Parts: sequence; C-alpha cells; structure tokens
Amino acid sequence: MQTRHYQLLARTGYFGLLILIPVWHLWLSPPALNISPWLVTCIWFIPLLFPLRGILQSNPYTYAWSSFLTLFYLMHSIVILMSEPDELILASIELLLAGFFLTGDIYFAKYRGRELGLSIRKKKSS
Repeated sequence: MQTRHYQLLARTGYFGLLILIPVWHLWLSPPALNISPWLVTCIWFIPLLFPLRGILQSNPYTYAWSSFLTLFYLMHSIVILMSEPDELILASIELLLAGFFLTGDIYFAKYRGRELGLSIRKKKSS
C-alpha cells in the first residue's frame, strides 16, 4: 500500500509539471525578452515527455532515473524564487510539484523494486 502512495505522489508532481509549464510560459507569464514563449515552453516541456511511458507503466527504473530529470525543475524554481519576485507564486508551485515528483520517484522506485525482487546490491553468497 505504501508503494501506491509514493506512486500517486510522483504522478501528482509529474502531471502537475506537465500542466504548469505550458500554462506558465505561454499564458500566465510569457518571457519578457525577445524570446518566443513557444521556444521556452518546448525547452522545459519536452524533457518531461521522456519518462511518460515508463511512468504510465509503473516501471520502477523509469521512476529512478526520472528523479535526475526532476533536479532541473527544482533548480529552475529555486533560481526563479531568488531572482524574479514577480513570479514567486509560479516558482513556488513548481518547487512544490518538483518536490512531490522527486520524493515520489525515489521512494516508489525503492519500494516497488523491493516488491519485484530487484536490487542494486549483490547478494552475499552463503
């Protein structure tokens, strides 16, 4: 049962980011510079599509490696929090969703891997 909770947490963060990124960069706060909002959206949205299939199939390996991907969204939100006071709410939401995604990824991969008998460590021979 614990595994399902972490999977739900990870999926909430993941699908939340999938929704937040285009809404943020296309409608709520498009880039102020002479940069296309579509380009910025693609830069932040496309990497999120790589783990989609594995997340939908509940593959613990996908959850494990997608935690590395999540770090970019954590860093992005922290940088925005520190440098753009106008985007405090959006960056806070991104930080929260990325935190959910990262926490859920780590623990779902751990517990689901144990359920499936997967292990990184070599078993000691008796």
